[in-house]
Amino acid sequence: MATILVVDDDANIRELVCLFLRNDGFETVEATDGKEALAVYGRMHVDLVVLDIMMPIIDGWTLCKELRRANPDLPLLMLTARGETWEKVKGFELGTDDYLTKPFDPLELTVRVRALLKRYRIISTNLIQLGNVVLDRQTYKVTIGTESLALPLKEFELLYKLAGTPGQVYTREQLIDQIWGIDYTGDDRTVDVHIKRLRERFASADDFRIETVRGLGYRLEAGK
Repeated sequence: MATILVVDDDANIRELVCLFLRNDGFETVEATDGKEALAVYGRMHVDLVVLDIMMPIIDGWTLCKELRRANPDLPLLMLTARGETWEKVKGFELGTDDYLTKPFDPLELTVRVRALLKRYRIISTNLIQLGNVVLDRQTYKVTIGTESLALPLKEFELLYKLAGTPGQVYTREQLIDQIWGIDYTGDDRTVDVHIKRLRERFASADDFRIETVRGLGYRLEAGK
């Protein structure tokens, strides 16, 4: 059973989120601000964190950054009272995986939590399957049905990153840092070039599509 850490300085919101999650079969633990959340995370196992942005002492932005630094594979879901694009961009750049705007539907909350947990279980393995397309991180091979396809290393890593967390938006800056490295000094438009090549290579495949999210970045969606 997954344990969810819920971080919000509003006791009513914490109670509501925890109630929804427990009703859906999750264990929950609470924290009132980022400082307390880091202390909780340091002393117990947590599978996913639901965190508010505007909090005292340590806010959600800083908490997100610190949690991502401590564990790159910890799913993070941000809550916000606003849904402005700049907030989403900042959240994604700091490492959040998904966003939910208050007030939210209980069903949407639990669906998003389950989706994030599923994504991270997929990414923890070396094999990712999207319909007939299989990506093998151990051999860096792509198979489509019974046929093999050789991809340049950076194209494979880019596709593997996007496919590992379907639906998650990545900014160009995130993709540059994670695929090309933080010391990369070239043009960040290289991401666009590689995305274009991947789209051309898999133009006839119905198993997934790489979407441009205007003002944010890219995401991969499975199926049609």
